[in-house]
Parts: sequence; C-alpha cells; structure tokens
Amino acid sequence: MKLNWAEMLVVNNPLRVFEQRFQIGWMKKHARISSGGSFLEIGCGRGAGASIIREKFSPGFLCATDLDPKMMNRALRYLPGQKRKSISFCAADGLYLPFPDSVFDAVFGFGVLHHIPDWQGALAEIARVLKPGGTYFLEELYPTLYQNFITRHILLHPEENRFCSPELKEALDSAFFTARASFELKFAGILAVLEKVS
Repeated sequence: MKLNWAEMLVVNNPLRVFEQRFQIGWMKKHARISSGGSFLEIGCGRGAGASIIREKFSPGFLCATDLDPKMMNRALRYLPGQKRKSISFCAADGLYLPFPDSVFDAVFGFGVLHHIPDWQGALAEIARVLKPGGTYFLEELYPTLYQNFITRHILLHPEENRFCSPELKEALDSAFFTARASFELKFAGILAVLEKVS
C-alpha cells in the first residue's frame, strides 16, 4: 500500500532520520552479522535508512526496495554519488520480492508490515529470501498508534487483518523466526532483531 500525503510528511522529515539512526544503532548492538554481506531493505522510502544501514553495517551489497517508484526517485535524489555506493534501488512489492530463495544475509523493514494487507504473506517472502541463519531487522507499529480516533482520519492503512503483539509473534514463529533481542511497547510497537532458524 502506497503512502498518502500525511505519511509522506511523517516518514520524510528530519526527525525520522534521527529515529532510524537510533534504531539501527540499537539493532547493530544486538546483531551477530559481519560486514560484506548481501542486505535488503523493504520499503526504503527516500533512502535515509539505506544510507544509515550502509554506514553502520558496511554491506557488500544493499538492495533498497519500495512499492512506490516515486519513492525510488526521492531516494536517488536524497543519496547522491558516494552515499549511493554499494546501494541498488528496485521498485518491488513486499509480497512478491523479485529475488531467488536464500540470497540475503539480512533484511530490514522499518514500519512496513502494517502497510501490507497480507502482512503474513510478506513475512513468508522475507523468510524465503533470507539465508538460513540470516537476520531480520524489524520495526513495527501497532494499530493503537495508526488506527486511533485521530490518526485513522489522516493516515492511510489497511483496516482488516491487523496485528498487535500476539498476532505478530505467532506469525514470526510460523515463518521460523526467533528473537535475538527485542524492545516492545505493547500498546505502540516493537523493535526486534530476529534470526531465521530454518
């Protein structure tokens, strides 16, 4: 699901960059992953997260995807020249990732699943493209933040098949992810470093 004008403002503001820098720093502390691997970011938006991932993790290859080609153009403008080094951009749907099985060492998703109507299918796709033992870096929001009385009239999200903590954890188990570390506010969302166990 593409973002509406209000969410474009939310995700493309300077405060979001500081938030992602903090989140990726926390993830790096809890990850057991070496530099030089193949990484994927789903829902990269304007590319701020991809830039920080490249800086903090030094991947050999990073593919940053987004459903909206307009966001790809923003990312290309946001990341000029040297900042784009080792980053490839691809317009792709999180439900149909155009990659072979077991190709990535790590997948990053910052607030992406709650935009996808079939988020369980997207989790299955993430598991499919990750190598066994690969790492899934997850940041997600729960409906109390984006479907409350105020935000439901401003932000655009699917209204059915939503998840809170129990549903997300059950789906992660079903997709064979185990948590290495997590920080959760049950009424708001979760930040987690997960490993694909098979």
